Amino acid sequence: MPDLLNIGISGLNATMTQLVTTGNNISNASTPGYSRQEVDLQPSTPQYTGTGFLGSGVEVDAVKRDYSTFLTTQVQQATAESSQSSTYYNQIQQLDNMLGSTTSGLAPALQNFFSGVQTVANDPSDVPSRQALISSAQSMISTFQGMSQQITAMGQGLNNQIAASVTNINSYAQQLAQLNQSIVSAQGADGNNPPNSLLDQRDQVVQQLNQEVQGTVVKQSDGSYNIYIGNGIPLVVGNLAYSLTTMTSPTDPGSAEVGYGPPGKQVVLGTNSITGGNLGGVLQFRNNSLIPAQNALGQIAIGVASTFNAQNSLGQDLNGNIGGNIFTIPAPVVGVNSNNTGTGVVNAAITNAGALTTSDYSLSYNGANYQLTRLSDNSVTTFAAFPQTVDGVTLTLASGVIKPGDTFLISPTENGASGLAMATTDVSKIAAAAPILGSAGFSNTGSATISAGTVNGPPPVNANLQQPVTITFTGAGTFSVTGVGTGNPVGVAYTSGNNISYNGWTVQISGTPAAGDTFTVSPNTNGSADSRNALLLAGLQTQNTLNNGSATYEGAYDQLTSSVGNQTDELQVTSQAQQSMLTQAQASQQSVSGVNLDEEAANLIRFQESYQACGKMVQIADTCFQSLITAAQ
Repeated sequence: MPDLLNIGISGLNATMTQLVTTGNNISNASTPGYSRQEVDLQPSTPQYTGTGFLGSGVEVDAVKRDYSTFLTTQVQQATAESSQSSTYYNQIQQLDNMLGSTTSGLAPALQNFFSGVQTVANDPSDVPSRQALISSAQSMISTFQGMSQQITAMGQGLNNQIAASVTNINSYAQQLAQLNQSIVSAQGADGNNPPNSLLDQRDQVVQQLNQEVQGTVVKQSDGSYNIYIGNGIPLVVGNLAYSLTTMTSPTDPGSAEVGYGPPGKQVVLGTNSITGGNLGGVLQFRNNSLIPAQNALGQIAIGVASTFNAQNSLGQDLNGNIGGNIFTIPAPVVGVNSNNTGTGVVNAAITNAGALTTSDYSLSYNGANYQLTRLSDNSVTTFAAFPQTVDGVTLTLASGVIKPGDTFLISPTENGASGLAMATTDVSKIAAAAPILGSAGFSNTGSATISAGTVNGPPPVNANLQQPVTITFTGAGTFSVTGVGTGNPVGVAYTSGNNISYNGWTVQISGTPAAGDTFTVSPNTNGSADSRNALLLAGLQTQNTLNNGSATYEGAYDQLTSSVGNQTDELQVTSQAQQSMLTQAQASQQSVSGVNLDEEAANLIRFQESYQACGKMVQIADTCFQSLITAAQ
């Protein structure tokens, strides 16, 4: 016969386990990562009697977690995505605020500079006006440099964040490897009772890891987790943890990169290999927003300086000389990969500022051809030898030999804003006048007139630009030309108002000339009051000189601020949506794994009553036993 006493005692033990488990749930209701635990009970093996099988009590099968692998994975993924979008949004907000400032931004500085140019055009001989223009140019340069310094400071801050994130990831990887080992050992000691606390700790560390970088969990047959990042890069395998490192970019000493691999054989993990979490957000911001913004700012700076220098070089300064450069333009940055085996040195020079893009370029050599990849859209230009011009930049091999596999990073506009400087502060070097002047002969009898003339660009100017040239009409419909460099043609057909061009200048003669009428194009002597070139300099503000003739300076800046502003707005919406998804995922997980204090309180009462009932059963068993003893006496 089954032992009533033992049945009661088994009930007491089982109920006590339930009470302890319930108490543990209540105590850990606010513990991060804790999963509610339940006691699984099963009946003891029944005993056969003459009247059939009778129960022999209850046994505790296991104390298990209320846990859903699917919901936990959802929370981990949502954590990585929310962390990435919020980090990206927090970073780009700073950039948007800087670029969009109406007081310290670039737009006011550009406007003040060209207002100064217009003032010189109104009175080209006025020295104070020229000095004001130089001052506004210096102020514009300071604005470019200040904005570039802020972007550089953001980049340095990102380097620190990358290093901190890598340190955290490595710490979590070590913890997970140790927890894997502890869990496998615990399950090996008692395979029927899972180590719930260790399992909760491991899931919590996985979630913390996903705050830094998205990790893919693959559960193994022994209960351990293998965790991979990116495109299958192992971070934790069983009880082994693989470390990431912070390393200097092989082509850009100012940028920190994430490295992977044993010492001496580490490779840089590309953006595609690092997704999710704070680290993914930082890298995405740097590659998709910060570097393009730095390049776009440099493109505008180079565009302003290049076109202004070019137009100034077509004019005549206050000393009567052909104009020169007002600004010094920084050269493109060429980063040599530290892993190159060749000795090749590549030079890059800007030959057409209007064709510049805001992209960086990767140059590689495969032993037969060079490939120049525009990183913004992966457009590839293949060529067999130097020099080669792409997007306004001419590449040459300065020295050495490039070997197969060697790579270079070309950044045409990276230092455009930070390296912009004044080539001169001499107010007389502003070439407000045109170096040539068209004039009509005093004895002309016809009604024809000649324009003052313009210089044909781009610089350098024609060597015979200021050689006197005489145009003599042999009749109403033809003229002859005399002067150095003209070829002295005779019988040239005349059409009123058409361009007449020689020696790098262009004039228009309009009206009806008489035979014998003469017109002269000669040096602009004593042209201090001439403002023809100053007007052309001022007109650069509204000309589409950038992006292959599709944007003005301010238009290009508006495109930059608009792009960053739109990204900021999109990321704000995305960040809020991702946070909402994370909240929903956590709520779903907690509906399964979370501790409900009301439910636990009810369980306490239920298990207390059960314990009391089992105690009564033991008491009854004892009474029956005493009755048997008494009857036997």
